[in-house]
Amino acid sequence: MSSHTGIHLRDVTKTFPSRNGGPAFTALDNISLNIAQGEFLTLVGPSGCGKSTLLDLVAGLTTPTSGQILLGDQPVTGPGLDRGVVFQQYALFPWRTAQANVEFGLEVKGVPRKQRAERAREVLAQVGLSAFAKHYPHELSGGMRQRVAIARSLAYEPEVLLMDEPYAALDAQTREALQGDLREIWQRTGTTILFITHGIDESVFLGQRVAVMTSRPGRIKEIVQIDLPDREVEDLRSTPDFIAYRRQIWGLLHDEVRKAFEAQEVVGVG
Repeated sequence: MSSHTGIHLRDVTKTFPSRNGGPAFTALDNISLNIAQGEFLTLVGPSGCGKSTLLDLVAGLTTPTSGQILLGDQPVTGPGLDRGVVFQQYALFPWRTAQANVEFGLEVKGVPRKQRAERAREVLAQVGLSAFAKHYPHELSGGMRQRVAIARSLAYEPEVLLMDEPYAALDAQTREALQGDLREIWQRTGTTILFITHGIDESVFLGQRVAVMTSRPGRIKEIVQIDLPDREVEDLRSTPDFIAYRRQIWGLLHDEVRKAFEAQEVVGVG
């Protein structure tokens, strides 16, 4: 089993060169953030604030301009099987069945065929897709395809699961159902999760803490501890505590969304 390593960002800045030869722009500015091992942290912010850039950095897909990112006490120097990544686009191999997709990371790790198959069946059962193991992606609904993507990331027991708006393209009912599924999987596995979202409700429902980002350049504006005393209540989103958290986070985001919109207006975007 994995050791469920925490994530540590220390004074991380990321700049990109301008496309038209002008000054470089700063996507992320001096971000420090600690995510404890086994913690579920959600990250919310206005469009263009650098949320996905931050996740790409933790995934090792890009490198910081300055600062450092650690998994436990090890610097992130590139992608690795210690991190599972789930994107908004399902990114499944269309020529592989659900089970063969789930087995992919295990193949890369050199796990023998029989053990791969057993582990894939076990994880497909966890996400409620045992009956669809032999189906191809085009035979599955959007919600099912995203569950296969999650199962593929969980199969090789990564220490950290990085999720970049994985439910954004799904309808509201499917999204809420998968949010519940993901919390159950997290409670069962204790995997460290960093979950990027635009949705305030989603951030409160899933996260133990919600990190709120500023408009570009992205900084951590505030981190809100979520303490919902009875998460098992049937309609959690309608409870006074949930509504109070939603209002608090919208209060933090409201000005940032306005600033992001005004910045787009100034440069003629959108």
